[in-house]
Amino acid sequence: MKIEFISKENGAATLLLKETNPTEMNMLRRLMVNEVPTLAMEDITIIKNNSALYDEVLAHRLGLIVLKTDLESYDLPAECKGKKKGEAVCTKENCPHHTVLLKLKATGPKSVYAEEIESKDKEVKPIHPKTLIVKLLKKQAIEIEATAVMGQGKDHMKFSPGLVYYKGYPKIKIGDIKNAAAVEASCPTKVYEVKNDKLKIADEKRCILCKACVDVSENKIEVQGSNEEFMLTIEPWGQLTPGEMLLKAIDVMDSKLDEFESLIKKI
Repeated sequence: MKIEFISKENGAATLLLKETNPTEMNMLRRLMVNEVPTLAMEDITIIKNNSALYDEVLAHRLGLIVLKTDLESYDLPAECKGKKKGEAVCTKENCPHHTVLLKLKATGPKSVYAEEIESKDKEVKPIHPKTLIVKLLKKQAIEIEATAVMGQGKDHMKFSPGLVYYKGYPKIKIGDIKNAAAVEASCPTKVYEVKNDKLKIADEKRCILCKACVDVSENKIEVQGSNEEFMLTIEPWGQLTPGEMLLKAIDVMDSKLDEFESLIKKI
């Protein structure tokens, strides 16, 4: 497999992967979405809440707040450096290797935002500080203590680090086109341009394989997605960068292959 960088925009990265296949692409996608760990609030103690939101709703909103995650400092409970010998997962309360303590205290009237959450680790903080948690009226207040833990998207989507998707690299062939302007106008992503009354490809990477151009051209244009080259787009929520997501996914894959090899040897 060969990887080439295509673009990065608004935090999302697009890569071109060559000499691969749909199975490997889907495996990579699933690893990033389901297996790459991040921090999210899991255990929430509501000390005081007389706001308009029920405790359960308030806890749910807190659990979905995106927290910056350092993969070098924190591990999954099953991989925690602090777990005792023989333990499948670390059971130490408030273990600094996979948990972070957070606090939130506010009194109305005011709007309470994610930036008001106090973290024991200053590096673990909300990525989107203006995320609204609750609106408090006069004499309303909240006081909360929470524990953020490392988890995976396969257990709960609040731990998933982002959106990952791919498509076969567009392969476009233009035949004898009589209505170049109509074809150009039909493309929602501006793949084509007309020069001297002839239809040209401006940028095939923009193609989303919708094949609107095929219909308008009456099948004079062929559009196919490659089964050997793919465009992979990684859109993080903010806990990790696209590079961190990809590299961690590869580490997870290597670990699973090593485990598989050891099980095969026991047969």
